[in-house]
Amino acid sequence: MERFISNSENDTKKFAKEFAKKINIGDVIVLTGDLGSGKTKFTEGFLSYFGLENEISSPTFTIVNEYKNNDISIFHFDVYRLENEDEFYAIGGDEYFEKGISLIEWGEIIKNALPNKYIEISFKRDLDKENKREIIIEEIEK
Repeated sequence: MERFISNSENDTKKFAKEFAKKINIGDVIVLTGDLGSGKTKFTEGFLSYFGLENEISSPTFTIVNEYKNNDISIFHFDVYRLENEDEFYAIGGDEYFEKGISLIEWGEIIKNALPNKYIEISFKRDLDKENKREIIIEEIEK
């Protein structure tokens, strides 16, 4: 388990950009935390490592957006509006996992559909300091 304290959106983006250097095709990253806790800012920073920082748009209504850099596909899921993993399977969500890198916001909703091994990143806000976040990274094996 790894912990990082972010004191700003920029800290979160820088951390995510560094984190992206360690990720490979086939990796699944689950982002969890309350609304406004930093999941999308993390995604912006992550994409910036691949030169895609200007491409991001929220997949809230489309469920998944695909970003491409050369031969790398990055799938950004927002499963907030799904009821459960059955809806995720219905859209073929699990078929993306081996095709590229998957970032899944609200992944706890589809926990049973996740692969046996994934990275979970939890974002916790500090109620006393508006911009402070604790970011916890764990490798999960079912």
